Amino acid sequence: MSDNTQPNASVSAVIILAAGAGTRMKSATSKLLHQVAGRSLLHFAVDAANAVEPERLVVVVGHQREQVEAHLAEIAPHVTTAVQEAPRGTGDAVRSGLVPLDDASGDIVVTMGDVPLLSGETLRELVAEHRQQGQAVTVLTTRIADPAGYGRIVRDAGGTQVARIVEERDCTEAQRLIDEINAGIYVFDAAVLRAGLAQLTAGNAQGELYLTDVITFARAQGHRVGGVVLADSIQAEGVNDRAQLSRLNREYNRRILAKWMDAGVTILDPETTWIHDGVDLAEDVTLLPGTSLEGATSVARGATIGPDTTLIDVEVGEGASVVRTHGSLSVIGPGATVGPFSFLRPGTELGVKAKVGAFVETKNAKVGDGSKVPHLTYCGDAILGDGVNIGAGTIFANYDGVTKSTTTVGDHSFIGSDTVLVAPVQIAAGAYVAAGSTISADVGPGELGVARARQRNVPQWVARKRAGTKTAAAAEAAIRAAGEAVAQ
Repeated sequence: MSDNTQPNASVSAVIILAAGAGTRMKSATSKLLHQVAGRSLLHFAVDAANAVEPERLVVVVGHQREQVEAHLAEIAPHVTTAVQEAPRGTGDAVRSGLVPLDDASGDIVVTMGDVPLLSGETLRELVAEHRQQGQAVTVLTTRIADPAGYGRIVRDAGGTQVARIVEERDCTEAQRLIDEINAGIYVFDAAVLRAGLAQLTAGNAQGELYLTDVITFARAQGHRVGGVVLADSIQAEGVNDRAQLSRLNREYNRRILAKWMDAGVTILDPETTWIHDGVDLAEDVTLLPGTSLEGATSVARGATIGPDTTLIDVEVGEGASVVRTHGSLSVIGPGATVGPFSFLRPGTELGVKAKVGAFVETKNAKVGDGSKVPHLTYCGDAILGDGVNIGAGTIFANYDGVTKSTTTVGDHSFIGSDTVLVAPVQIAAGAYVAAGSTISADVGPGELGVARARQRNVPQWVARKRAGTKTAAAAEAAIRAAGEAVAQ
């Protein structure tokens, strides 16, 4: 095989069709921006297209084009967009896509923006077959048990070449029985494509310009038209409604989970575990039921995540444990423990063997090695040294209504339960704060900070203010009992 038939050989251009209205999604968001495994459908299409190293990549936009173009500017600024002004069929869409490619020659790949499971490897193999067989057009096909709704592949008498593609509405009864369908993905010789598009007419049941009619044109001109049958048929499945989106999400997730289990990750319940494409997991990670790992989350060797945990762009260190927690844009150090019922907001950084416990919320908080925030605490805009212990019910009062300020707690200091630390304030290393204090001034090294009023008990208050109540009766009984005990 010569160099230009290698699967990784580049193509002149790829055209991605992404102009459809997607009305069955019933959404204010463009269908192409709905997600599978944390990435948009269009992002998948662009990634697959990049696998054949196109000299130019064109996305044909139409309905909700502003959304689509803004998204492309974020994920693929190198892409050129072309506009299909009116929905006149796939042939017209490809015509629109050729406008910025007026001088393109060689091979042009045409693919769809709503087939998220289509792999780059499949496109490379399609291009390789196209070149190896010297074909003018090569069509990606697949066989499915229920071909309803798809264009049928009609082969020539020998079965090796594609004679034509017949759309569902134009099929005869015999053609409806054909189980080989058009996946909507092609490789064209640029000259044949342009000539075929120029001959298109809308003489069909839908009154549209069919790209598939270029196949008939190419055959009439004596060109070879081949079809590559895709064994993994779900790669050709598009997203037209929410049910299909859910199905492809689940199937793609199943494949991601299988990959990680093969790599040495324990996933206790694959049915309730979800992992995005950008996640990285080490060997001997354990994922418990109800875990969702999203974005660029990474989990180091021996860590356990879950149950019932969602981590978004979180770095988890070796041997850490994260239980019933929601975390985002945070770092959890080696051997750290988090949860249950913890909320790690962006900017949280936990040191080695640090602890964030039950019903604790952190935000922009750095918790040092071995430090503990065990329960019922809001820890926002805080810097905790090593070996710090934060008592239950502590509030880091970081916001005065205008400005957010930072609280610093030094190494091996102890904050008593039910304390309010009013930022900005510094608790020095080796200091104590008495339980129930409201601290608004710095506490020095080795000092005990106490900021609470002296307790005062008011005699006979219940008898005067709550006479006739069960509380008053209980108090009277207790007073009598105490008096009798003294008398004895």
